[in-house]
Amino acid sequence: MKWYHWLGVAAVAVLIIGFFYAQNRLRAPVVAVGDLAQARVEAKAQNEAAFMQPKPQAAVYPDKNPLNNVYFGDLHAHSNLSFDSYIFGNRLTVDDSYRIAKGEAVENPVGEIMQLTRPLDFAAMTDHAEGFGLHEGCADPDLNIDARDLCARFENPDAKLFLQLRKEGEKRPPVSVLGKLTQDREKEQRFARSTWSDIVASADRHNDPGKFTTFAAYEYSPPLPDSGKIHRNVIFRNSHVPDYAVSAFHALTEIDLWKQVSNNCDRPCEFLTIPHNPNKSWGLAFASHTIDGDPYTADDWKLRDKVEPIVEMFQIKGNSECSVGFGTSDEECNFEQFFPRCEEDQDTKCISSTSMARDGLKKGLQLRETIGLNPLAFGMIGSTDTHNSNPGDTEEWDFRGPSAVFSAPAKKRIHSGRSGVNATVKRNPGGMAAIWAVENTRDALFDAMKRKEVYATSGTRISLRFFGSFAFDKEFASTNDALARAYNIGVPMGGKLVSGSETQPTFFIWAVQDPLDAPLDKVQIVKGWIENGETKEQVWDIVCSEERTVDPETGRCAAINASVDLTNCAYEKGRGASELKTVWADTTFDTGQRAFYYVRVIQNPTCRWSTYDSLRLGEAPLPDVPSTSTEMAWSSPIWVNSN
Repeated sequence: MKWYHWLGVAAVAVLIIGFFYAQNRLRAPVVAVGDLAQARVEAKAQNEAAFMQPKPQAAVYPDKNPLNNVYFGDLHAHSNLSFDSYIFGNRLTVDDSYRIAKGEAVENPVGEIMQLTRPLDFAAMTDHAEGFGLHEGCADPDLNIDARDLCARFENPDAKLFLQLRKEGEKRPPVSVLGKLTQDREKEQRFARSTWSDIVASADRHNDPGKFTTFAAYEYSPPLPDSGKIHRNVIFRNSHVPDYAVSAFHALTEIDLWKQVSNNCDRPCEFLTIPHNPNKSWGLAFASHTIDGDPYTADDWKLRDKVEPIVEMFQIKGNSECSVGFGTSDEECNFEQFFPRCEEDQDTKCISSTSMARDGLKKGLQLRETIGLNPLAFGMIGSTDTHNSNPGDTEEWDFRGPSAVFSAPAKKRIHSGRSGVNATVKRNPGGMAAIWAVENTRDALFDAMKRKEVYATSGTRISLRFFGSFAFDKEFASTNDALARAYNIGVPMGGKLVSGSETQPTFFIWAVQDPLDAPLDKVQIVKGWIENGETKEQVWDIVCSEERTVDPETGRCAAINASVDLTNCAYEKGRGASELKTVWADTTFDTGQRAFYYVRVIQNPTCRWSTYDSLRLGEAPLPDVPSTSTEMAWSSPIWVNSN
């Protein structure tokens, strides 16, 4: 294991023990009482009536549908059980989180109201497994004086203590902090398993088939230097789960994780893993080696293909679809993106050729040529990674920051700590996971994730259908039974096509605007393929609102230029389209070509969250941050000749 892995684990330990000692019925504030009181005064002074807000709506429960309903949810959120979330000041539990997901209004630590306009259809709370059991550990009445003192020292971690532990972490590999506290392996295991058992029980309590689905889940969080992420959320089909959560203390690499969970997860136990933040993986997300530099074997790739069907490519920490460079030039890649392309000899705080989802999809085509398998044929979802216990709270106007008291209220969000890649103004409210399934149950949603009939949004609830076939004609989109026929003679997003003598795959796309958000601007197709041994890509506008035509030379239509009133965030409602539907054929396709295609839907501009906060404070929008945002949706790909 590399030295910086242990450095990161030591840094994690600093937060973990402080969190659980504070939680040991002490409820100690993580900021000075005076600072918190001032933050509450500032929050109360915010003008929440400075712009129009939608009224909360009741949940809608569609009937079972053989042609599938779309369900919106969040598969990546943190409660106060996550050490960092608690250190940030979050005191809301897993149960509180599920109540928020179902529409309940709750205050954050400074008194701002957090409430979803529409309840979620599903959610998974993915607290960091590396902290499981430490609550019980610091509450253990049998702790010796040194252990109690250690817990006390971590109540309010300071920089000197952090640097001291980091230095110790460089000298020798650390053991589990919980193990240090208890010095009793049996207790250590029992405490960690108790936390995991409570998480599973909470998911079961809130699971309501047909109305609201929950999944037993957690996050596996090995560290990288410079706050990098090579983390994965582990999602279980049901409450038949292993008796402990495999953490970075058990599994040093992702391959270790998959093997250990697999060995302890026998049917009816099933699981899948979802990597997140490829943009912060420093190139490891789609590399051919592990976090420790060990090369993937053919069996490792097969295991990844089996247990990791989808990737979280949009969340609070940015957009991981694509970045300009490495053969990519479309300007839409700059959406909510804050890392530059890596320069020579630069390893961190930048985007490499194996960092982003589109690059991973292209690499999958190359692997198919060399190992006979495409283990990177993944679907795409969004989620939040919120540390405020508010899963799915992705509306721009309701963004309360990613980290409780450290990013609230509005004054702190947009004015404090504005430098560096971790500045709050560079974050966003996060994305949503959209799943096409027959009904809203654990089995139906889990099966849909496995077959990759899922897509990502940047936070809105755009409805997106995407099918591929060799038999769609130009009139297909206007037929009354298009959906039934699309499933019959084609494949949905996440599916695979194998060509015969046909020369052109055809695609049926149907996008519908979020009824509580702005109309749609246009729909694009992104294609990646192999040509003469090299990967290529191209982006086309395929249907644009207001009957704008696509220029055959550029593959783009003229900009819509819809306006937004920055004094109240009202957008132009008469512009754009409520839905866009079309059939598109790839006239550039060569028989036998290996390719993937996915859809990107672009919405008309609306106010970015930072503009809403400026209005709350009676200020002009920040001059160096985009005032508006063009929300997006991304389908999972369809692969042609991938088998």
